[in-house]
Amino acid sequence: MQNTINYTKQLQVRGAYDVVVAGSGPAGICAAVAAAREGAKVALVERYGVVGGNLTTGYVGPILGMVGKGTMRDELVELLGVPENDMIGVTGRAHDFEMAKIRLMQFVNHPNIDVYLQTTVTDVIKEGDTLKGIIATSGEGQFALLGKVTIDATGDGLVSYLAGATTEKGREDGLMQPVTLEFTIDGVDESKGVICIGDVDDVRLGDERFLDYCKRLSLEGEIPERIAAVRLHPTTHSGERQVNTTQVNGVDMTRVDHIFKADLELREQILTLLDFFHKHIPGYENCRIISSGTTTGVRETRRVIGDYIITAEEMAAGCRFDDVIVHRAEFIVDIHNPEGSGQAEDHIQYCDPYDLPYRCFTPKGVECLYTAGRCISGTHRAHASYRVMSICMAMGEAVGVAAAMCAQSGTTPRNLNVKQLQNRLTDKGIELYG
Repeated sequence: MQNTINYTKQLQVRGAYDVVVAGSGPAGICAAVAAAREGAKVALVERYGVVGGNLTTGYVGPILGMVGKGTMRDELVELLGVPENDMIGVTGRAHDFEMAKIRLMQFVNHPNIDVYLQTTVTDVIKEGDTLKGIIATSGEGQFALLGKVTIDATGDGLVSYLAGATTEKGREDGLMQPVTLEFTIDGVDESKGVICIGDVDDVRLGDERFLDYCKRLSLEGEIPERIAAVRLHPTTHSGERQVNTTQVNGVDMTRVDHIFKADLELREQILTLLDFFHKHIPGYENCRIISSGTTTGVRETRRVIGDYIITAEEMAAGCRFDDVIVHRAEFIVDIHNPEGSGQAEDHIQYCDPYDLPYRCFTPKGVECLYTAGRCISGTHRAHASYRVMSICMAMGEAVGVAAAMCAQSGTTPRNLNVKQLQNRLTDKGIELYG
């Protein structure tokens, strides 16, 4: 069999933009809207048929993590009806995902934004080290979108990878955090039905810690041990729970040969868990599944190495940077075990509110490109904190404003005056200092 082919094709340029945003998850929608509000002409490219990423198709809730005041995170939790969501989920509730599909489409429906749904990034256009745009594929075939600046908000760092940026995956042995498929159940008796936000939760079931109870039953064969950490979050609707429990290890979601097998196993685990709930958790005897993620929930794939690599040790110490563009980010170092169940580390590391510097968003070796979201430049352990949606929203907004400024001034991200960017962010009411 022939292993390679040469392929040449002339493509239509569908548009030339100030800013091209690849991916419309929490980081991507904020990047696109922030750039558009600055007056930039924006293309927002999304591989699924709805915007929102983990806020919609990924079915991830609650919206975890915190950032400083005044970012789009504040705007979006209000828009989605969950303004009281806290850093770790103690008071947080999962939003209504179906309503989010509508609200977030309205959010990006801006006169300066062209939204390309069901459109996949398949390659990039470069001149030397400078990224000039992307090649995308839709139901109409392939076409080019040119951009003065491109923002990689794909989660997987796909644009950066295609552009030749240096990337890393997982920890030193290459293993990444497991994948999960979240789902929603209803029919829970609120007078008895336990809520458990995760490994930090000491909620009890009778005389036993709930997570210890689930672990004990897993050792007795009632559920597989890898899904013994049963996380049950409340939603905005009484009698519902958002279940973040399914798990498959050893999966690289950038590899197409891994995806179907992982997704099938995750969906079969939903049935296993539903049976477990009916038999073993008071108040859940009559629960039923009402919805689940359209796509697998991915915690970790590529990290794009930038001009600065932030570490978890810096985050734990509440690091501050002169070139801060995301301030007072806060979440635990939440490393789901790449080799088994529960957490990868014996003790969960809490972080003091920390800064993310501008240099984490500029990939080495590529010009006119930003990253935003979980693929920014950090270590495996650092990524486990900044990957959550609240922090990703603030990232997207900051680089969206930066990209618009680059396009308007004719400069590149690496040469942008960061102090001017900081002034613009604070002028918008975003807290960056103190």
